[in-house]
Amino acid sequence: MTEITSKPFFQTETDEAVLFTLKNTKGMEVDISSFGAVIVAIRVPDRQGEIADVVLGYDDYEGSRSRKYFLGAAIGRYANRMKDASFTLNGKTYQLEKNEGNNHLHGGFAGFDVKLWQAAVVESRYGQDLRLSYTSPDGEGAYPGTLNVKITYSLSEQNELIIHYDAVSDQDTLCNLTNHSYFNLAGHGSGDILSQELKIYASHFTEIDKESIPTGRVLPVENTPMDFCEFRPVGQRIGEDFEQLKLAGGYDHNFVLDHAPGEMGLCAELRDPKSGRRMVCLTDCPGVQFYSGNYLDGTQQGKNGVCYGPRAALCLETQFAPDAVHHPEWDSPILKAGLRYDHTTIYRFEIDE
Repeated sequence: MTEITSKPFFQTETDEAVLFTLKNTKGMEVDISSFGAVIVAIRVPDRQGEIADVVLGYDDYEGSRSRKYFLGAAIGRYANRMKDASFTLNGKTYQLEKNEGNNHLHGGFAGFDVKLWQAAVVESRYGQDLRLSYTSPDGEGAYPGTLNVKITYSLSEQNELIIHYDAVSDQDTLCNLTNHSYFNLAGHGSGDILSQELKIYASHFTEIDKESIPTGRVLPVENTPMDFCEFRPVGQRIGEDFEQLKLAGGYDHNFVLDHAPGEMGLCAELRDPKSGRRMVCLTDCPGVQFYSGNYLDGTQQGKNGVCYGPRAALCLETQFAPDAVHHPEWDSPILKAGLRYDHTTIYRFEIDE
């Protein structure tokens, strides 16, 4: 059964962030910060029993508040990009913050990733869970409605990190939450992930324009470098002369998952042949943003003094499609007043012998 310990992490400008460690009896450990609800570290064994930390992260306040790369952070109110940083709801147009060119990204200039969350350790069937809570007031970031958010992190004896998102608003609003962890199954300071093998349970992806905003077209992955329906190395086709890859500098696309939205299903699998570590992602969200770490540039120091270079890790961000609010034919990120946003994503760590 999982037990949770805590210790001071770093001092913010107004308060102290706490680092919580979830540990199961199998030896897996997960560190989570109350600042930004960040997954700071995930330590799991390889086939030889050697433990490595398989996510990128920061170990100080300066890195965490920089918002550069959003390493491990909880993202909200609206994950990913929104065209023209505006949307219309119930006949009223809301102008949001333009923090990526003319568009809105990851909740604006001060999203959930730089908020100090209230923490509670709660008893569950897994032993102890960590529950982080944040209330986003009406008008924060120009979004309507007071949104009460809870993220519960559980660690099972099957080496599953289970993330449950729960939110309710007193007005109709938008809600699209995710986690922005960067995974490298060889270890967070081991180099790039181009030889690690990925499978995505999606036969279609959303086409993007030069600003990485969806065009509205949902295209088949078949016969393109976007096809990860079977395992293949991340770097195998990343450099091909394919417009979608050139626009994003690699992979940074929403994949439309094949399972029915709202039902828990397989999302993706990542495996590292050298270490034998495998990660299986499951979710009830309709999509996953696969990002191959294209803009990591080695200029900012992460944990243990490591500077993360290009493609040092990849992200599998489960969510509604980017800019979905402008595409009513897609699954909707609109959260009606009094109704509950209720989504779960699981990252399970296994060993290939």
